[in-house]
Amino acid sequence: MLSKLLSKQVVNQGLRLTTRTLSTASQQKLVDRKPDVKYQKLFINNEFVDALGGSTYEIINPTTGDVITEVADASEKDIDRAVKAAKDAFRLGSEWRRMDPAGRGALLYRLADLIERDRAYLAALETLNNGKPFKDSYNIDIPHCISVLRYYAGWPDKMNGKVLPLGGDFFSYTRREPIGVVGQIIPWNFPMILLCWKIGPSVATGCTSIIKLDEHTPLTGLYTAKLIEEAGFPPVRILLLKRKTSSQIEKSIFLQGVINIVAGDGPHCGASLVKHPDVHKIAFTGSTQVGKIIGVECAKQVKRTTLELGGKSPNIVFADCDLDLAVEMSHFALFFNQGQCCCAGSRTYVDEKIYDEFVQRSVERTKRRKVGDPFDDSTEQGPQISHEQMDKILDLIESGRRNGAKLLTGGERHGDKGFFVQPTLFADVQDNHRIAREEIFGPVMQVLKFKSIEEVVERANDSDYGLAASIFTKDLDKAIVVSNALRAGSVWVNTYDNFDPVAPFGGFKQSGLGREKSEYSLDSYSETKCVTMKISERNS
Repeated sequence: MLSKLLSKQVVNQGLRLTTRTLSTASQQKLVDRKPDVKYQKLFINNEFVDALGGSTYEIINPTTGDVITEVADASEKDIDRAVKAAKDAFRLGSEWRRMDPAGRGALLYRLADLIERDRAYLAALETLNNGKPFKDSYNIDIPHCISVLRYYAGWPDKMNGKVLPLGGDFFSYTRREPIGVVGQIIPWNFPMILLCWKIGPSVATGCTSIIKLDEHTPLTGLYTAKLIEEAGFPPVRILLLKRKTSSQIEKSIFLQGVINIVAGDGPHCGASLVKHPDVHKIAFTGSTQVGKIIGVECAKQVKRTTLELGGKSPNIVFADCDLDLAVEMSHFALFFNQGQCCCAGSRTYVDEKIYDEFVQRSVERTKRRKVGDPFDDSTEQGPQISHEQMDKILDLIESGRRNGAKLLTGGERHGDKGFFVQPTLFADVQDNHRIAREEIFGPVMQVLKFKSIEEVVERANDSDYGLAASIFTKDLDKAIVVSNALRAGSVWVNTYDNFDPVAPFGGFKQSGLGREKSEYSLDSYSETKCVTMKISERNS
């Protein structure tokens, strides 16, 4: 009974989604274990089109290792035409540029409604392609997408400039303008969620975009392209003047380049988007290694950049915590989404006074974690995204053994089909161990011991990353003091993974630049223009 209550508490205190969850019986009626893949082409100018070279590539089911389908593989030339479509959509005088701000909000509301309508199908497609449990896709990912889009739908007519009190006979004001054509690069761990994190602020501010889906997980993004079309994103009207004797006939051609969605790999498709001179901003979510490469390329053109990168987030458990809650939430903080979270609580620091009991309880909880078919409602953990990722995780586990950490459960591949890794827990981990320094991005929990507040804060901050952190304590003063001391973009107290759209998300140090979600994200999609006029006389 306690585990059920705590599991409910995890959803309520952690992800805080404005949605209702379904009972197991109701949920299972919605499951389509083999959803049809309806769209495999690139979405450019409101049309699904083949790649110009006709090339495709295979999409692999991580649960089985089998091929699901093939999708169009975007090349540099495909990026060129997608950028051209977005550039045409953003031209001065286009219907998109002239649309009332509230109209952009209405489009986001309609898109959210369509995602809600197709929630069960999108959840099944996400699970098929990504491997995450269907119950998570249905009860967490898709509802979060809906809430994010509805949050941003309220913003377009609330982004104001200011009148400035200049000295002298002048009238001066600022206005916020869209930054222009934006390239947005989506990772594979939360394909739908991060797609909506990018679409929301881009549309709200009036930008146009080219979205590159991750090559592993493009299926829900391509289906969302169809919903974007159905939502009625506005046409861009180009006037072609043709002479017929002495008269002119106006012909309207309707394009739809506001949002273009393509799939392809990083080194070719993604690099072409980053380097394109007509793209004014890049928003990238992915590894710190790739983020550094993107940062260098964008700097060459002084291109605006938002980078949401890796993490090695400390989770600090003090002796005065609610131990039942701390054990369950720490388990959730690490193992959620197969451990494939940039903000996973992957360094669990536990007060020496409760260390042994915490470790014992955590091992028991980890052993109970159900791994298997992601469409089975009892499954808590599906496969990793690829064979390559699985091998990387197993290599890091082996490094933990070699470094002398104590492996208490797991540590091997789960089964011989698909890309599953056993839920793994190491105790007696030291700060210099590779598993305590590198981002594992898998179901591997590391537990470290500490003695004092000063010690644990110093150790927690001793990392190249600074994406997130968490604290478990009943002492309010301690929670505030430690929260202020931690060098991280998000600090959660007695909770984890609170991703309400109102709250900003982003990192310190090598965890990135800029913020996702919230009103703070709107700044990175807009420019501030100052207009100053000479007038005959200024009065107070």
